[in-house]
Amino acid sequence: MMQEVVKSNAVILPHPDAEELNPFRGVDFSKLERSLLRPRTFLSLLLSGIITTMTLFAMIPLFSVLGLLLWRGGRKLSIAALTQLPPAPLEQDGGFGNAILGTLVIVGLAALISVPIGLLSAIFLAQSKSDNRLASSVRFAGKMLTGFPSILAGVFAYGVVVTATGGYSAIAGAVALSILMLPTILLTAEDAIRMVPSGMKKAAIGMGATDTQVVWMVLLPTAVPGILTGVMLAIARGAGETAPLLFTSLFSNYWLIWHGHVKLMQPTASLAVLIYNFAGMPFANQVELAWAAALVLVLMVLTANLIGQSLSRKQVGSGQRAV
Repeated sequence: MMQEVVKSNAVILPHPDAEELNPFRGVDFSKLERSLLRPRTFLSLLLSGIITTMTLFAMIPLFSVLGLLLWRGGRKLSIAALTQLPPAPLEQDGGFGNAILGTLVIVGLAALISVPIGLLSAIFLAQSKSDNRLASSVRFAGKMLTGFPSILAGVFAYGVVVTATGGYSAIAGAVALSILMLPTILLTAEDAIRMVPSGMKKAAIGMGATDTQVVWMVLLPTAVPGILTGVMLAIARGAGETAPLLFTSLFSNYWLIWHGHVKLMQPTASLAVLIYNFAGMPFANQVELAWAAALVLVLMVLTANLIGQSLSRKQVGSGQRAV
């Protein structure tokens, strides 16, 4: 009991060097408080407000277009519009089912052409050394193609495919779109392969894997989300192009598939060309169908972009976990 009393009455003296060891010695905490009277705080809030306002202004065109399409195109959108053939002038109802099918076929064929070429080229660029002149030339050509005018791709496909086959076709349209899709796939796939941690590659080589095995069993499976991102973004771009298809696939009022046969060597309808044709007609039914087709096309492109962005986030997350 006596010991407890002594302990309770004991005075704890401060350490003689406590003041010198205090990391906050000499800091005036009142100066750290945020106040609009301070120039730095006011400038920070002002710039934050300007950036927020500019961001909202930048989003206005997107939401305005989507709102207008939902208002004008949503009224005409129906199962019949998605499954029927385009109507003749002064004819009511109708739809653009053949244009949806034609768009999917043309873009799918373009992907079949551009994805293998772009992926193999990306592997070559990612695996080549920095002083490789051929790799530098291929990379430069890919960057130049990103700004290639779409109408020139259509003219090129017209001169190479349409004149050689003697007519407009889905194949010609796919060749034109593949030229525009190729650089997106090439550059995105190269970046995705380069993002694979070098430790995984060195570990595979240390286990005795050949270069081919490293590429097919380590690099490509790890980079799949990034590669698919580039493919989806390329598909989104190809689906919205109009000028190349005017020179290559033209348009058709009939189904691409008839009695089980796919007519790839005949003029093929597409949503972009249908919108171009119907928007300028003096008939209300065709104009309303153009709005509905535009809504469907925007939803297709938006879906492809959202899938690409989702896959891109997965690529970044997997890369960080691997590191």
